[in-house]
Amino acid sequence: MLSRSLQITACSILLAACAVGPVFKTPESPQTTSYSRELSKEQPLEQLNLVPNTDIPAQWWTLFESEALNALIQQALNSNPGLEAAKARLRASKETLQAETSSLLFPTVDASTASSRQKISGTAFGGRSNIFTLHNASVDVAYSVDIFGGGRRFLESIEAQVEFDSFQLEATYLTLTSNIVTTAITEASLRAQLIATNEIITAEEEQLQVAEQQFELGVIAKAELLSQRTAVARSRTQLPPLQKALAQSRHQQAILSGQHPGESELPEFDLESLHMPKDLPLTLPSTLTRQRPDVRAAEALLHQASAQIGIATANLYPKITLSGSYGSEATKISDLFSGGSAVWNLGAGVLQPVFRGGELRARQRVAVASYEQAQAQYKETVLLAFRHVADVLLALQTDMDNLSLQKESKDLSTQTLQLVQLQFKEGAVSYLGLLNAQTQYQQSRIAYIQARSALYADTAALFQALGGGWWNRQEMNNPETASGSNDISKTQVEK
Repeated sequence: MLSRSLQITACSILLAACAVGPVFKTPESPQTTSYSRELSKEQPLEQLNLVPNTDIPAQWWTLFESEALNALIQQALNSNPGLEAAKARLRASKETLQAETSSLLFPTVDASTASSRQKISGTAFGGRSNIFTLHNASVDVAYSVDIFGGGRRFLESIEAQVEFDSFQLEATYLTLTSNIVTTAITEASLRAQLIATNEIITAEEEQLQVAEQQFELGVIAKAELLSQRTAVARSRTQLPPLQKALAQSRHQQAILSGQHPGESELPEFDLESLHMPKDLPLTLPSTLTRQRPDVRAAEALLHQASAQIGIATANLYPKITLSGSYGSEATKISDLFSGGSAVWNLGAGVLQPVFRGGELRARQRVAVASYEQAQAQYKETVLLAFRHVADVLLALQTDMDNLSLQKESKDLSTQTLQLVQLQFKEGAVSYLGLLNAQTQYQQSRIAYIQARSALYADTAALFQALGGGWWNRQEMNNPETASGSNDISKTQVEK
């Protein structure tokens, strides 16, 4: 009898190992060797500080060499509500997987006890009525044999949901750190523009004093004096928008770090406290799809859609349920486990869909169409990822060219303004010439600051576009805290 039971169990396990539906495999990475054809071939990547086939450090923001930035990001990682929500969502997915695994792969065993006061009419038996108390205790066992793998495909879909939430967490992590770095760069740029604008206003006010003296001496006409006053007033109008943008940038930093804007104590950033990384990593195009959290999340959705096809297919076939119970019944508690009080039952049930009006076949076609939709969305996500990297690389090349030109323009405009100021004091240059030199200097200095901050911001965007190095974080090597697996299988729909 025991040997036969083992044989039945073994057959059940073997049958359960067979799962209908498609087999999931990892999508192949695009076979391309370049991110963009638009990058200039005359300017090698080395001039952009780009080092091909280089890995990305987990804490890539430390390459900007700012202790204040490092501390702010660490505070945000500890307190940001969006990151906490993503972690909680992942924990919920893992617990759901644990619960469904226990429910589907193992039999359910429930113990129960009950007591009831009953009256039986004796009319049907030709006697008198009886009143008695019935006590019972039993253990009930039930198990669904997963012959065609519907349950296993269901667990596979939940595993894919865990993968999706894992990479959604990584995307949230990457977005948060990138936003903080970009916001810090924006603040530094605005602060530098405010300083430059204030210095320009101070210089223009000094020139206004000279113009007023010249007007009193009759050297210049009143129209030129009014023009100088207008220039000072126009420069002052540039301060409020810069101050507003700086305050809003500080507010955003507070929110990102999990603080109230009115109670936060944030560090102040300036361009001199941020340093351009010496070497910028550039991973191979063939590895991009394994590094981008958004691509991996789209892959997890593709995995889930594949599993749904298996679930819909398994629903076309019979479902077998085994059940049994063993217990005891007695009218006295003391007799509950005595001889002759035992009761038991064994049962097996088969459910075979016979007629559903085409519902199950339609649901299977829905699952296949949903898979095709997820497949197309995955391909779109990959294309957008490559475009993101290509745009950033092109922006970096343009930033380097623009910064070099803006520096040259700033240096020339500074020399020109100094010379024209000296000539104006000596009366060798008209006020119109001085005003023109001041305008050129103001525009070139602000443009240089903006070009420098744009280079820094696009550098941060490069780390984000390449995935942010999440796979190199220390906790990723711990199976209990790792948020995702590097090896996921890909789907092939086979009938």
